[in-house]
Amino acid sequence: MAAFLQWRRFVFFDRDILPIGISACDSGRMTHLYPLKQHSILVSVGQDVQGVNPLAKVWNLDKRDSRNPLCTRIFPAIPGNKPPEVSCLTVHENLNFMAIGFTDGNMVLTKGDITRDSHSKTLPLHEGQNVTTCSITGLAFHQQGKVTHLFVDTLEKVHVKYPKLELYTHGCALHCSALTDPYQDSQFIVAGDECVYLYQPDERGSCFAFDGHKLLAYWHRGYLLLLIMNTKSPNKSEFGSRDMSPSEKQTLTIYDLNNKFIAYSASFDDIIEVLAKWGSFYILTRDRKMFVMQEKDTQTKLEMLFKKNLFVMSINLANSQHLDRDGLCEIFRYSESEVQFDVEIAIKVLRQAGYHSHAVFLAERHQDHEWYLKIQLEDLKNYEEALCYIGRLPFEQSESNMKRYGKTLIHHVPDGTTLHLKGLCTDYQPSWDTTDRDSLDRGSVAANKANSEEFIPVFANNPQELRAFLEHIIKVEPFFSQGVYDTLLVLRLQDWAHEQDPERKKVLQGAALSLLRSDNTVFDKALVLCQMHNFKEGVLYLYEKGKLYQQIMHYHMQNEEYGKVVEACSQRYGDQEVCLWEQTLGYFARKEENCKAYISQVLQHIDQNNLLPPLLGNGADAGTQLHGYAVLINKLQRETQQIEDDERKIRQYREETAHLRTEIQELRSSAKIFQKPKCSMCNSPLELPSVHFLCSHSFKQVECSTCTPENRKVMEMLHAQDQKRDLHDHFTRQGEMAPGPDPGLYTKMTVFTADTVCCELYQIKMYLSHALNTTGVDITVKCLLTGSNQWCGEERYMCVCVCVCR
Repeated sequence: MAAFLQWRRFVFFDRDILPIGISACDSGRMTHLYPLKQHSILVSVGQDVQGVNPLAKVWNLDKRDSRNPLCTRIFPAIPGNKPPEVSCLTVHENLNFMAIGFTDGNMVLTKGDITRDSHSKTLPLHEGQNVTTCSITGLAFHQQGKVTHLFVDTLEKVHVKYPKLELYTHGCALHCSALTDPYQDSQFIVAGDECVYLYQPDERGSCFAFDGHKLLAYWHRGYLLLLIMNTKSPNKSEFGSRDMSPSEKQTLTIYDLNNKFIAYSASFDDIIEVLAKWGSFYILTRDRKMFVMQEKDTQTKLEMLFKKNLFVMSINLANSQHLDRDGLCEIFRYSESEVQFDVEIAIKVLRQAGYHSHAVFLAERHQDHEWYLKIQLEDLKNYEEALCYIGRLPFEQSESNMKRYGKTLIHHVPDGTTLHLKGLCTDYQPSWDTTDRDSLDRGSVAANKANSEEFIPVFANNPQELRAFLEHIIKVEPFFSQGVYDTLLVLRLQDWAHEQDPERKKVLQGAALSLLRSDNTVFDKALVLCQMHNFKEGVLYLYEKGKLYQQIMHYHMQNEEYGKVVEACSQRYGDQEVCLWEQTLGYFARKEENCKAYISQVLQHIDQNNLLPPLLGNGADAGTQLHGYAVLINKLQRETQQIEDDERKIRQYREETAHLRTEIQELRSSAKIFQKPKCSMCNSPLELPSVHFLCSHSFKQVECSTCTPENRKVMEMLHAQDQKRDLHDHFTRQGEMAPGPDPGLYTKMTVFTADTVCCELYQIKMYLSHALNTTGVDITVKCLLTGSNQWCGEERYMCVCVCVCR
């Protein structure tokens, strides 16, 4: 008994003695009684006449025959003439089965309504061979759905009928087997000398090491009652006889197998029977004493446990006693006021016992968020309530619980979970209810935001919600992680690839391209994703963005898009990489199908823009020599014509150069005499002042009409400078200060045009003074471009105004 000695012992039953004044049988010898729990039916087996086969009688306790219960049926316990002794009896609660076991190993089964003769029949089930070893010691019916099983116990084995199955090779003595309650799966209890075993119809279950010679086993309302002999047990050959000397003591122990404690234990003298009725045990001893074991009420038992600070055990006991929520709350209040209460253990116990709502209440009250959410999600399946609870938690706890339970919540509450994650990753604020302000630790209410990339795995099987989540993130957050961008790009590409509607597909294409144009694009990743989804527009955009023009050409070539190949060369990329024309020409030349139209178009463009040497173009067009030869001839003809034009211009320029050199030399070595009497424009006689140009033109005007259009802009600039400097006023003032002229003094202004730009104005002045061979003549040389006596240095033909005053 070492195992159960470790169990705590309590006195949860009150013991009392009742007077005996009831006669159960007034004639014959009654050996077995079986009262049904759900019906007012009593089945008895006995011998009315000594030596005659035993009779089975069915009594209706609700009906009377004179002053006695009505006997509705009497029939022989066993067919035939053999008078074996009955060892055990059992009846099914549905009144359709009854089994009787005998000391010789035989069994009979009555099927049908056992209260009526016409609605039942009796069948033998077993023929024993050895009376001493095969005696039936225990019978019990087990109902599993629509299947009825019959447990059969002998001294040597335990087996099941229908179907026949041997469960164990060790049995038990008479009266040492019982059947548990239905809420404990109606297990068959076999109390051996070493252990107590529990059996299911198909296997052996739990085992308890309660050693000692068992005299009786009884089950009632969750309690196992065992009667154990204190002295050495008798031989089994005596068929489990309970005859003993008056000096031998017996120990009656009541076990609570669920809560693992001993509810009562005491010694008795020679117990012959134990009954259970009205919530109590009735014990009959051989000295005609009747003891009643009355169970204490639940409140009394709980108080006993509270005094010993056994609060966990009190919760277990309250659960087994089916205590309601108010009763459990009373336990919690008492425990909190008395001692330090281990909330986690209490929650575990309530959860294991199936009291999930009570466990949630306790977890919420003590702010045990982990247990609250675990029970709500795993046991009660209250997903929306759990999500609301997470929404009321501080940021750190809300974030950690969403990482833990996010996949479960997104599966059952997709919209609410997505909305909560949007707030959690942007600007999280706990949603407080007035009823919850005192029950939850609010923590900090400062705005926080979680890393959105860490919650992407939560949406593993919910792409629609993931898309909505990521779209919200990139819309609200200006800077988001690369993982968010890559995942959203994958989703948009998948939507585009699976869309069948052309209009919708075009919209999705624009959405994917807009994402590719953002600054978060990683070229290699984006290119691989576009290639995986065969997103042509995205691939071409990335090639163009990376200036991979040859890749664009190869893409069109692989897809045999001839028009796109020519267009890419002629209108977009051919000017940036001339080698593309060579590749394009070679591509069309190698094609087996007729591509002459494209080849002609390419060669024409190459020829017009002189993009490739003729021989290179001809060699690239090895498959189409005719087109190559035509291009080569045209090229040679144009180059020949160009050579001739160049040679003619060279001769012309040489002649003009020689003529100009001659004129320059003449101007340098001799004076230019102007003798033309008429104006070159109006052909009227020249009058002073007149203008003579080195080009042999003479005009009444100050300017050469031939050069006027070209020099008008320059003259306007000079006039503006003259006005700004107020040269005219200065000249007038200087004239007023000068002495008066002689009668023979005359003024003559001559304008010269110098066609050389390599000399300075001073040199021109000295040259004119020497050429005119004048004395006493004031010669003023002025540049018409700058308006001063300094040369502008412009390397082109220019007009020089020379004023000669005598």
